[in-house]
Amino acid sequence: MASATGLAGRAKRFAGSLGAGGTLPFCGFEWMIAMRYLRARRRGGGVSVVALFSVLGIALGVANLIIVLSVMNGFRSELLAKIVGLNGHVFVTPIDRSLTDYADLADRLEKVAGVKSAIPLVEGQAFASSPYGGSGVLVRGVRAADLDKIATVSKSLKSGTLAGFDDGTGVAVGARLAETLGLQSGDSITLSTPKGATTPFGTAPRQKSYTVKAVFEIGMTEFDQTFVFMPLTESQAFFNREGDVSHIEIYLDNADAVADLRSDLEMAAERPVLLTDWRQRNKTFFGALEVERNVMFLILNLIVIVATLNIISGLILLVKDKSSDIAILRTMGATPGTIMRVFLLNGALIGIVGSLAGLVLGVVFTLNIKPIQRTLFPGAWDPTVRFLAEIPAEMNTTEVTTIVLTSIALALAATLYPSWRAARLDPVQALRYG
Repeated sequence: MASATGLAGRAKRFAGSLGAGGTLPFCGFEWMIAMRYLRARRRGGGVSVVALFSVLGIALGVANLIIVLSVMNGFRSELLAKIVGLNGHVFVTPIDRSLTDYADLADRLEKVAGVKSAIPLVEGQAFASSPYGGSGVLVRGVRAADLDKIATVSKSLKSGTLAGFDDGTGVAVGARLAETLGLQSGDSITLSTPKGATTPFGTAPRQKSYTVKAVFEIGMTEFDQTFVFMPLTESQAFFNREGDVSHIEIYLDNADAVADLRSDLEMAAERPVLLTDWRQRNKTFFGALEVERNVMFLILNLIVIVATLNIISGLILLVKDKSSDIAILRTMGATPGTIMRVFLLNGALIGIVGSLAGLVLGVVFTLNIKPIQRTLFPGAWDPTVRFLAEIPAEMNTTEVTTIVLTSIALALAATLYPSWRAARLDPVQALRYG
């Protein structure tokens, strides 16, 4: 009671110094009361338990949102870079006749604004074997100059070199395939295909041995286990294609500009072709990622909402506990607006501190997610099961800002009812019944 009387005396002095209108909105006195109500009852007891747990709840909710959405963004970017980066953005296949004019067609397509490169490919399935095992593979025939343009392969060589790739005696294989077959650079790999030479008795299988010139590691198990790159002319002979290619893959400067460039590409082709893009080929996969991301955002938002409900319950308990103090402040000149702003500040401080603490925690964790993974869970992330070798994370500034602002807005909204209830408290009833 003495502390309430002291606060009332200060309120009266503030009101007297400012005139009959009472204290100015959000003045120092209101901040002082709000800060005192956040403290524990005992002297030197620090922050009250209710306020502490409310702050922790909001901080963990905000941090979880930032971390999970950053990981989801990282997965999408990583998969887009690896899947689309290896397979191209637009695929050109023939309609009326074979792509025997692939060189001229690729040159015309490369001249379209927004096109990074156009790469002719021969693609076919084969069986790869060595003295230590065998595995089904996807063989891609490509020119050496074009293979250098596929950065996901040429920039990720684990051993060997692509120099002299066009001489037709060697191939480049994925790291997982090399591990499965027990191969290293310089070893021999045998490729077999049922699409061999045509004889009077039918198509004879073809089998040929090649030197492993390079081993690449893209970082995606499916690709590192499956792909074998072969010189284009050798692949045409190996798959009996007689001077044509399976299709042409176009790489764009911006993967999302496919729709805008489709008509330009059709005009540049100067012949009937069928154009398909990465969105059509991976529609189900990336659609599932987007749905999962949105669902995770909604679920994790519930954590923040539950934390803001703690603010409501905590402030209602605080109003009830401080009803006598509020009554004395009212009788000494504090207006309902002053009382309401005190509790608004109380809840706002909890929301802002919790949101900023969650921001710091989420950003620090996201920036260090790979070292944390390697330290705490060294063997838990198996790339053969989880598709990628490490947990990717990519923060989006707009998303992080939206998360923090939404959390603060929810916290402010949670203070409205308890603050309104405190402002409507009848001083006579509060002093009579406590």
